[in-house]
Amino acid sequence: MPSSYVEDPAPGHGSSAPRAAFRSDAPALSLNGEWRFLLSPTAEAAPEGIEQDDFDDRHWNGIPVPGHWQLNGHGSPAYTNVRYPFPVDPPHVPSDNPTGDHRLVFDLPDDWTDQPAVLRFDGIDSCGRVWLNGAELGVTKGSRLPAEFDVGPLLRRRGNLLAVRVHQWSAGSYLEDQDMWWLSGIFRDVTLLARPAGGVRDYAIHAGYDHLTARGTLRLDADSGVRLSVPELAITALPAGQPAEVADIQPWSAEEPRLYEGEVHTDTERVPVRIGFRTVTVEDGQLKVNGRRIVFRGVNRHEFHPDSGRAVPRESAVADIELMKRHNVNAVRTSHYPPDPAFLDLCDEYGLWVIDENDLETHGFSELGWQGNPSDDPRWADACLDRMRRMVERDKNHPSVVLWSLGNEAGTGRNLAAAAEWTHRRDPTRPLHYEGDSDCSYTDVYSRMYADHDEVDRIGQGLAGPERTRELPFILCEFGHAMGNGPGGLLEYRDLFERHPRCQGGFVWEWLDHGLARHDEKGRAHFAYGGDFGEPLHDGTFVIDGVVHPDRTPSPALTEFAKVFEPVRITVVDGALRVTSHYDTASTAHLDFSWTLEEEGIEIAYGALTVPPLAAGATIDLPLPELPEPPATGAESWLTVRAALAADTSWAPAGHVVAWGQSPVAPKPHPAAPATGSALEMTDTELRLGPGVFDRTTGQLTALGALMVEGPRLDLWRAPTDNDRGSADPDEARWRTAGLHRVQHRLVGVELLGDALVVRTRVAPAGHGFGLRADYHWSAGPQRLRLRLDVEPEGTWPCTLPRLGLRMTVPGTLGGAEWFGRGPGEAYADSRQAARIGRFTSTVDALQTPYVHPQENGNRIDLRWLRLTSADGAGLRVDGEPAFAFTARRWTSEQLDAATHTTGLEPGGTIVLNLDLAQNGLGSASCGPGVLPRYRLHPDRASLTLTFTPSGRAGD
Repeated sequence: MPSSYVEDPAPGHGSSAPRAAFRSDAPALSLNGEWRFLLSPTAEAAPEGIEQDDFDDRHWNGIPVPGHWQLNGHGSPAYTNVRYPFPVDPPHVPSDNPTGDHRLVFDLPDDWTDQPAVLRFDGIDSCGRVWLNGAELGVTKGSRLPAEFDVGPLLRRRGNLLAVRVHQWSAGSYLEDQDMWWLSGIFRDVTLLARPAGGVRDYAIHAGYDHLTARGTLRLDADSGVRLSVPELAITALPAGQPAEVADIQPWSAEEPRLYEGEVHTDTERVPVRIGFRTVTVEDGQLKVNGRRIVFRGVNRHEFHPDSGRAVPRESAVADIELMKRHNVNAVRTSHYPPDPAFLDLCDEYGLWVIDENDLETHGFSELGWQGNPSDDPRWADACLDRMRRMVERDKNHPSVVLWSLGNEAGTGRNLAAAAEWTHRRDPTRPLHYEGDSDCSYTDVYSRMYADHDEVDRIGQGLAGPERTRELPFILCEFGHAMGNGPGGLLEYRDLFERHPRCQGGFVWEWLDHGLARHDEKGRAHFAYGGDFGEPLHDGTFVIDGVVHPDRTPSPALTEFAKVFEPVRITVVDGALRVTSHYDTASTAHLDFSWTLEEEGIEIAYGALTVPPLAAGATIDLPLPELPEPPATGAESWLTVRAALAADTSWAPAGHVVAWGQSPVAPKPHPAAPATGSALEMTDTELRLGPGVFDRTTGQLTALGALMVEGPRLDLWRAPTDNDRGSADPDEARWRTAGLHRVQHRLVGVELLGDALVVRTRVAPAGHGFGLRADYHWSAGPQRLRLRLDVEPEGTWPCTLPRLGLRMTVPGTLGGAEWFGRGPGEAYADSRQAARIGRFTSTVDALQTPYVHPQENGNRIDLRWLRLTSADGAGLRVDGEPAFAFTARRWTSEQLDAATHTTGLEPGGTIVLNLDLAQNGLGSASCGPGVLPRYRLHPDRASLTLTFTPSGRAGD
């Protein structure tokens, strides 16, 4: 019966011993393409005889390989984070076990000679049974790991029949609970590889580097008769097992990924190799590469594509790495399984530190107090060790891999300890990582997830963590949960990494939103998340938590990451320009420096800046460039210094800005003169003050010149972010309990004080005694209308405020925006480092960040002024004191709050304009620490002065 192998905890049978992934000059035949496919609802319902030549599959459908059947019209995806989507009854799986049969008929190329051959599957989820030409080859489990089968004697010149039966659930599924879409099928390459007699069965290249002597040590481990040649190093036919020392080696690092081209060869096969010399050690409580402490400025990366799931095209993998490099990412944790082997080739080439993680996670057992966890169950011993072996053997020749990881969130137990012991013996050149080993009894680095800033500080001081961990390097294998709008607080983590030598960075969770591309009933495109496919058990939007949107558009979080973790810091200190290198190994010789001087955001001078090359970690103070005299107008001026690539690289062109710094040159101008001189005029229904028209009864502004408006009035609400919704005591729940999403405005009185209008109000939620006094003081000149808002809290407030500012509506024709303040992108109190002072333009529509799950977005901060304009020349300028923030969108915060997908946001006929004093910070409480105290917005006395200047001809 099928259950005899599907439910067997063993790793499978029939496959060859694991070996390194490589291609050679031996013939190879890709079997990717369209296969015949049939999905049966259970294993028992699957047809018999699919391995036979005379089986009729003409009524079957076609399916792409690599691919997932749920994304090709067969069944539906399902997302869970922790919980298994089936009863936890190991090793048993549901009888309703969708089973996909795949068949392919192929011919051998004409030049294929009779010789040994292997059939290689790089990934089958979750269990595959394989036949070739009627003969059963075996069974494979370990979805993200390769399996090879010897097939030479079975091949025929024409009409080879390959049949693969894939089960959605198997005993292996208990080891693959990895916070991702459950997707099934043959999702990585299938390849037939000739294995010539006397060829290269396997090899391991050891390329160490002595940073004291700059000498490299090279050794090839392989069968007798296998040799290594590296022409650039004058190494010819170095026999396996014989070490060679080479002087004046250029070592490999993530910043300078120097690779030496060579060949591993025998008389019958040649394997091209790329060798990176580097040595990884743990010493003095630090993780070092080539004798230098490194800092992981990293991301966790699941493999994902919005159309094809984990069948990721090579061009998408290249796009990922180039985007990482352009945003100062220097490391990847391959969460939570080994990636497609081609990705590690790219990491070697482009330069990224890699934590290579085993295909092992049993997180769902945490719901049961870890009872029955396979990590400590002898029945699973072979499977746990097999997965580790297959990863290490496959990826052992990659210089980018500097740490092995036993897996993720699999508890503890004897099987993990055994895998650790084997790995230490097999590869003593790389330290071992596993966050679940909290006392580091069998690992070499101390790793935590989502430790808050205070705990990281105490760990760095040696005041926290089990005793053994206090002597080890510390990394945050997950931090800065990038779900929706956020994370906040990256800057403070960076400061801790720089303050404490043992704290060696971390990996933001995570790289990419796992939204699946879909269209709604009206044909509108959007991205789907958990629950969108009718799953009875799912974890909703928790799969949408990346710094890159599903279409690989950078989110504001990635821009913030790039600024916070830029490898060069540029500041002005005591009248000098200070440049500090935060590179781990490289100098700054590859960078050009330049400066610009802007007056109220307009460039008035620029020039090149001579900065001597700095060694990694070095600092230099330089005189400021010679600047023009500050403008007599007193306009605000800023100096911006940029460090950019001096030459093209594989990941960015010359001129790409790697780092920048800003400093004020001329002070902020004095506040605008009061808008006075216009008399208050009254009619039966209106009050007129300068360009403003007010309702006589309520004191509400209804028009600014020719522009019809509503408001402004005090606004406290924002559409909650995913981080607002997170944690055991979420801000959103506190805000809703306090009624801040449904405050009421009571008019206390309208006063006419000479040529000024004062509107006094009280803003409070129903059912509570606390509130805010909000007084609006209006005055005007002929062309300008001035508002001073004074706010004072009353009663005992139980929570922070989402925002504090004003909301108004303006005509929808005012679709262009220009401002002087921070930009060009959105920014918030604890996520603002990437926003520089300047003059920026945008359309209102482009101001929006299309988070897959709609929420507060698009905030621009520290504005001195804002101008909204229409195509017909109408406009509205807003000047503020102090600097203010704004959002402008074609829907309300309430509509944004109610929307579950971007398709739920229908543009209205007006623009909703928020002019804020402040918003609460973002934090990362969706799965991490909340908003740091300094960024929390508490009710307090506050004042904001805004001057409105309408212009143009027409309005709505």
